Amino acid sequence: MASNVQVQKIATLTGHRDCVYSLEQSADEAHFYSAAGDGLIVRWNLNDPENGELIARTESSVYAIKFLPDRDLLLVGQNNDGLQVIDVQEKKIVKSVPLPKVAIFDIVYAPDVNKVFMGLANGSIAVLAADTFELETMIRKSEKSVRSLAYNHKTRELAAGYSDHTVRIFDAVSFDLKYELQNHTNSVFTLTYSPNGELLLTGGRDAHLRVWEVQNKYKERGYVIAHMYTINHITYSPDGRYFATCSMDKSIKVWDAETFKLLKVIDKVRNASHGTSVNKLFWSAHQNQLVSCSDDRTISVWDINFNAL
Repeated sequence: MASNVQVQKIATLTGHRDCVYSLEQSADEAHFYSAAGDGLIVRWNLNDPENGELIARTESSVYAIKFLPDRDLLLVGQNNDGLQVIDVQEKKIVKSVPLPKVAIFDIVYAPDVNKVFMGLANGSIAVLAADTFELETMIRKSEKSVRSLAYNHKTRELAAGYSDHTVRIFDAVSFDLKYELQNHTNSVFTLTYSPNGELLLTGGRDAHLRVWEVQNKYKERGYVIAHMYTINHITYSPDGRYFATCSMDKSIKVWDAETFKLLKVIDKVRNASHGTSVNKLFWSAHQNQLVSCSDDRTISVWDINFNAL
């Protein structure tokens, strides 16, 4: 079955001078943003992928960015230098939020509860009011880093993956700790809720992709050893029928979201993919193109065709 999915590399985007860590949607499906160890924030156009547009230049490396589509603002988590709020049209900083001088690993936006959540290297989740970007509180349940965050708007729950091998589920309004999921055997680098909010997918340094049933008190449905090394990111396709994972093993894998069957492996040998760790994915509704970024300083754009299935 895997060979029935057709994959073609559309473009290789260059210009970053260090590892590319983060990709994020824009206000329209043809544009996206990237951030890297060089501190550059770049906007790309999938209709003209060769020419990136510099949006901002930060003083330190950036692991996490988050776009607020209703306000055309980009949140930039600078390592050791707090949060910057950037007006992407004016290309200017509209607010700087001081935070503990540690790395910011992930940012999620929860507009229905008016919150921005940020995962910090000191084990804290910083909670900001989404309208003012004022720091409201810090949630700290571990001494180890918060590596990944995901928000379920249907249950108003926040999932956090930690370097202490634990996934913690919080009430996103009261911040009460609801569940602790401890089946991973190493750091949890990525997690995401399914589009219908019924499943939580988690992955990390143990290379296991685990599936949890949200309505069943996060009972584990099962797992698959998805990669040879660390799973860095999981993302769903725009229609929710598929998801993709990427890894430190240099590969990208495409999966059926209902059966969890592996459909396609994208790697250097078969597809001229990245030569080092693949750090983040962005699956655009623009012609169903999958975008990946890597420690090799490049961004790749992939055409994924499921018509043969």
